[in-house]
Amino acid sequence: MSESNDKILAVGKNANDTAGIVWSVADDLVGAYKPHEYGLVILPMTVIKRFHDCLLPTHQAVLDTYKKVEKLAVKDGFLRKASGYQFYNTSPFTFQSLLADPENIVDNFRAYLNGFSDNVQDILARMEFDAQIKHMDEAGLLYQVISDFCDARGDFSPEKISAVDMGYVFENLVRRFSESYNEEAGAHFTSRDIIYLMSDLLVAGDQSAFTSDGISKTVYDMTMGTSQMLTCMEERLKQLDADADVTVFGQEFNPFTFGIAKADMLIRGGDPNNMQFGDTLSDDKFSGYKFDYIISNPPFGIPWNREAREVEAEYKKGNAGRFAPGLPAKGDGQMLFLLNGVAKLKDDGQMAIIQNGSSLFTGDAGSGQSEIRRYLIENDWLDAIVQLPTNAFYNTPITTYIWIVTKNKDPHRRGKVQLIDASACGMARRKNIGSKNTDISQNCRDLVVKAYGEFRDGNLEGEDENGAKILVKSKVIDAIDFGYNKITVESPEMDENGKPVLKKGKPVADTSKRDTENVPLAEDIDAYFQREVIPYNPDAWIDKTKTKVGYEIPFTRTFYEYKQIEPSDVIAKRIEAHEKSLMAKLHDLFGEG
Repeated sequence: MSESNDKILAVGKNANDTAGIVWSVADDLVGAYKPHEYGLVILPMTVIKRFHDCLLPTHQAVLDTYKKVEKLAVKDGFLRKASGYQFYNTSPFTFQSLLADPENIVDNFRAYLNGFSDNVQDILARMEFDAQIKHMDEAGLLYQVISDFCDARGDFSPEKISAVDMGYVFENLVRRFSESYNEEAGAHFTSRDIIYLMSDLLVAGDQSAFTSDGISKTVYDMTMGTSQMLTCMEERLKQLDADADVTVFGQEFNPFTFGIAKADMLIRGGDPNNMQFGDTLSDDKFSGYKFDYIISNPPFGIPWNREAREVEAEYKKGNAGRFAPGLPAKGDGQMLFLLNGVAKLKDDGQMAIIQNGSSLFTGDAGSGQSEIRRYLIENDWLDAIVQLPTNAFYNTPITTYIWIVTKNKDPHRRGKVQLIDASACGMARRKNIGSKNTDISQNCRDLVVKAYGEFRDGNLEGEDENGAKILVKSKVIDAIDFGYNKITVESPEMDENGKPVLKKGKPVADTSKRDTENVPLAEDIDAYFQREVIPYNPDAWIDKTKTKVGYEIPFTRTFYEYKQIEPSDVIAKRIEAHEKSLMAKLHDLFGEG
C-alpha cells in the first residue's frame, strides 16, 4: 500500500486522537462557557501551542539574538533566521515556565503572547483571544487551561505531528466546534482522500504538468478554510515530483479558520501574505490574479443575500467582472464560486471544484444557473464531472460531484464532456468520522483516474484494498447534447362556431392553452414541431420571440439502467404463496374458528 494511502487511513485516527486530547480541555470550561463557546478558547490555544512547540528548540537562540539586536530599527530578519521560521517569540516564558508562577499567570501569559512577531499577533487579534484571556481569568481557569496544554500527549512539535496532520487536527476541532454551534450545513470539510483524487485528476488533464524543468505551479483555493486542500495539493504534487515548485494562495472569511490557515503557512515557511481574509464573493482579494490550478470545496445550499449588493454590482460590469454570464438564485451561491474560479484560471489552467447535484440541473432556460452552464459548455471549458460516493464527507451524506474545468482541453476531448459515475468506487471505513464512512482509497482513486484518462464509454471494475468490488462508469457526451431550445407553443382562441379568433388576420393566442417544449439543441426546431406537435394540434404555432436556450446535465438519467420487471404471473404466484403462508399462521394462532 502506498505512502499516500497509508496517510489516508491513518489521518482519521491521528486527527481524532490528538483532537480528542485537546478537546478534553473543554471539561475544565464547563460552567464558565457554553458548549458552543468552547472553540473560542480551544482553537486559539491550539494555534498558540503549535507555535510554541515549533519554536521551542530555537527558543534560547532567539533570546540570545534579541539581546544583540534589540535596539536596532530593523531586527525581524535576524530573529526569523534565529527561530528558523517566518515568525518568532522574544518572551523568556515557555508554557512550562508559566506554570511556575500561578499568582501572575495572567500578566505572564500576556507577556508571552506579546513576545510573538506581528504576523502571529494579527492571527490572535482576528480570533479576539484577549477577550477570552480576561474571561478565563475572571473564572479562575487560565492556569488550568495552560496546564492542560502542557500534557505530554499534547506535544505539537513538527517531529511529532506533520503539517498536514496538524491541519487535520485543526479541522477536526473546527468541525466539533461547528457541530456544537449548529453552523450552516453547507460548510463541509474535505478529507485527504478526496483532495488527492481532485489533485490527480488535475494533473492527469494537464499536458504541461511534467516538463523537462519539473512542476512549477500556482494553486488557489477561494474558500480555503484551514487551508488543507492547498496543503494536500502541494504535498501530492511533491509526491509526484520531489522538486516541484508549488506556490499556494487562499482566501477565507471565518476568522478562526483563517487564523489557522495563516498559522499553518507561517509554520511551513510559505508567504503568509498569500493567505487573505475576506468574503471571496463580495471582497475579492485576488482581483487580477491568474492561477495554474484551482481546487476548492465552496459551501452549497447557502444564500448569498449578504453579498448581494457587491455581487450584483460586479455582475453589471459585464465581462469586466467575474459574474457576467449570470447570477444563480439567491438561495444558493455555489455557482458564483464556480464563476469566480473560471475568471481566475490561466488560459491553460485547470480547476477541480466540488458542487452538489443542484448545479447540474436547477434553473430553467434563461435562468442564471442555466446561463452559467451554457457559458462553461459553449466555451468548451467543462471537461468532466465525477460523482463521488455518498458519505465521503465528514458532515454531509448527500451526493456530491467534482467538476473539472479546463481552459485548454486536449484536442481529442474538445466539444465533449465526460461524465464519470464513481458512486460505487469507495472503500468502507472501519470507523466513521462524523458522517464519513467511505474512503476513496488509492485503488479507488486509480480506477477513477484511469477512466478519466481513457475517455470512452464503458465500465471499469476493480477491487479495493480489502478485496471488495469497486466500479466506475464512464460516458462521453457531445457537449451540444446538454443544450436545448425551450419553445413556446401557442393555440388559437375559438369562437362559438369552433373557428379560430382572428385579429388583423392573425389568430389570437389562448393563453390557457399555452405550452412549452424542450427541443434538443442539435435538432431543427421546425422539423421537431412538425413531427411532435402538429399531428396532435394542427392549428398550433411557435412564438419564436419567446424561444430561450437552456442547458442541463442529466447525470442520473445518463447512467440509468432499466431493470426488467417480473412477469405478472410470477408476481401473482408469489402473492398467492404469501397469502397461503399468512393464512396458515393465522390458523395456527387462532384455530379453525
